[in-house]
Amino acid sequence: MSKPKLNKRSLLASSLGLALFATGAALYLPGQPELKSFIVQGGDLAAAKAAVRSVGGEITHQLGIINSVGARISLAQAEALKDFEGLRVYADHSAKSSAIEYYDYDVNDGTIPDAHYIQQIGADVLHQEGIDGRGVTVAVLDTGFWRYSPVFDYNLNGQYRIKGTYDSTVPDGWYNEITYETNGHGTHVSGIIASNVRSSYSGDAHGVAPNVDLVEVKAFDANGQGSYTDIIKGLDWIVSHKDQYDIDVLNLSFSAPPHSHYWDDPVNQAVMAAWKAGIVVVASAGNTGPDPMTIGVPGNTPYVITVGATTDNSTLNDPSDDRLTTFSSAGPTHEGFVKPDLVAPGGHIMATTPHWYNLATDHQDARFAAEHNLFVMSGTSQSAAVVSGIVALIKQVDPNLKPDDVKCRLMSSSKPAVGSDGKLAYSVFQQGAGLVDAYKAVHSSAKGCANRGLDVKKDLDGTQHFGGPANQNEDGDYYVMGLDGYLWSDGYLWSDGYLWSDGYLWSDGYLWSDGYLWSDGYLWSDGYLWSDGSTETAAINQWVGQE
Repeated sequence: MSKPKLNKRSLLASSLGLALFATGAALYLPGQPELKSFIVQGGDLAAAKAAVRSVGGEITHQLGIINSVGARISLAQAEALKDFEGLRVYADHSAKSSAIEYYDYDVNDGTIPDAHYIQQIGADVLHQEGIDGRGVTVAVLDTGFWRYSPVFDYNLNGQYRIKGTYDSTVPDGWYNEITYETNGHGTHVSGIIASNVRSSYSGDAHGVAPNVDLVEVKAFDANGQGSYTDIIKGLDWIVSHKDQYDIDVLNLSFSAPPHSHYWDDPVNQAVMAAWKAGIVVVASAGNTGPDPMTIGVPGNTPYVITVGATTDNSTLNDPSDDRLTTFSSAGPTHEGFVKPDLVAPGGHIMATTPHWYNLATDHQDARFAAEHNLFVMSGTSQSAAVVSGIVALIKQVDPNLKPDDVKCRLMSSSKPAVGSDGKLAYSVFQQGAGLVDAYKAVHSSAKGCANRGLDVKKDLDGTQHFGGPANQNEDGDYYVMGLDGYLWSDGYLWSDGYLWSDGYLWSDGYLWSDGYLWSDGYLWSDGYLWSDGSTETAAINQWVGQE
């Protein structure tokens, strides 16, 4: 198997300019230039607005979080904006949710099964200790959620817990309870994080953090597709309302292909702004693995907690055959960062999704216990939701913990898969620090071990950007500088299970410099149009087969 090339090059830091991003076509009339959607970024929001208006463009979104506007303009107008000093122009791409195929659960006897991931990560023991997410607020940016459902509207104690809702796909952001959620992905993800449904057998709640408060933001349509402008608009609203709603955690279960360095991507810029504001951001790795360098946006952002997926092979009580899923995206990123940061259960995950939602009608074999609206999905969307729930448990115990230290506790307590010889069963670029352990992470006291050598403020203001410790040798194998013996070769072994042992952390990030020229692949210049205006959207992660 040929390996993608990594490229590290020098970059002169410059002040934030103006950028354009283009998605689909607007209304086209014969004899008139076709209009397309772009993102225009300037030194400030006023400059971006003035530039678009000066060429006769229409402003569709105000994206103050990244000093940008969404605009409908022609390609000629986009070219004209490139001549403005300090302006940058990008195509308004789109993203997908990270969901996979269904799994046939034949349970129709009126009972509610256990959600096996709760026991697998140790959350059931934490719940018994009173650590259940109370006092913590999780924001979910997705397709919406099942509004006016007792599963979400109330916590385990019967207290109302929906702090806020917002729809970034409509001009005024007004939440419409009738059309707010029709896909089901956002509901499924929210259920993994927060469901108050209890098993008929163990009595354990289905939600990792069943007493959290929720803020739900819709940025994706009924098909799980969303534009960059709508995603950034939703992120802007979340950061702007962080203090009003006490938002602690943000779950991002979607993915888009990288089109630039992480710091030049407008969604990543908004995500970094959320991290800088003190929100712990959890992102899915994506479902385009197992090949290397398949981590999507925003999971390729070095600061955030990027999560890959594992499966128990449908043997709930036998951890010996647990393994990485074949679809879980792998690193390193194009800038050399080790991703995912860790892995979590993401195979055949059961959670609430009404059977009239699109995913449930399209995949009826994944529906079961009809009276309880349970549904099974696989994907890194689900594994990210598991980790978002764990973050809520950590924040309940230590509410003043900074995002970097939450990430430190998660990674330092994770367990990498090892073979019988004690060597890693999977590369660090596939499993990161290893399988998450909620109990150990919550009771950890670790600090200062994540995102060392990085500076999100300098990244955002453009004065410094960073590369990771990954490299590629002359044979094309990937390795982590400072760690001996961890080459990633062509072999993918998916059939066997592995032990998950104590973890380790790798070396620090370093400044992006001339010292690491890896290849001539993936050369992204500083001033560019992301596309010629063709439609390319972000979306909830693609549907994959159950594992």
